[in-house]
Amino acid sequence: KTEKEANEVLERLKKGEKFASIAKGVSLCPSGKRGGDLGTFGRGKMVKEFENAAFALQKGQISPTVKTKFGYHVIKRLE
Repeated sequence: KTEKEANEVLERLKKGEKFASIAKGVSLCPSGKRGGDLGTFGRGKMVKEFENAAFALQKGQISPTVKTKFGYHVIKRLE
């Protein structure tokens, strides 16, 4: 996704839309079909920018946009 599209996702989340519902509709990642759920992962399993952002979040928090070589992402920490 582009930065603009990722920011639009953040705006939708601020308006109360559910993360999983948005992910199913807009995610380009195969995890989008699962509501964006990547499952549990440890350090060293994701690209550094994504990993750093994910591990900086508290349970239930949503990240600002995160840029990686794959595009822009919005992350919600579930556990």
